Amino acid sequence: MMINGWFELIVLILASFRLTRLVVFDKITSFIRKPFHHEVVETDSNGEMFTYIEIKGSGLQYWIGELLSCYWCTGIWCVAILLALQYVWPAGGEVIITLLAIAGAAGIIEAITQRVID
Repeated sequence: MMINGWFELIVLILASFRLTRLVVFDKITSFIRKPFHHEVVETDSNGEMFTYIEIKGSGLQYWIGELLSCYWCTGIWCVAILLALQYVWPAGGEVIITLLAIAGAAGIIEAITQRVID
């Protein structure tokens, strides 16, 4: 599969952005991260709570935990999955990539809108 032009590249970029955020950050996919991450909630000296993750285990479990905690690392695998999906199942891959691209663009627009309004 080759990317034919700027439009397809931008659609793939938006789709990979959304899929990566879905895997690394969204609550709906926390079940994927749970075997590899332990979330720790602490309170700082100002009384504000913050959350960070500790990676569980060793060996393969630790490696996957590191992968899932790194936006850049997970992003490469998400792009690979999307490209493979488009190659193996062109019709379905196109629908999924388009759906993710629209959701990614909507997320970016929402983030910009929130910053302008606030």
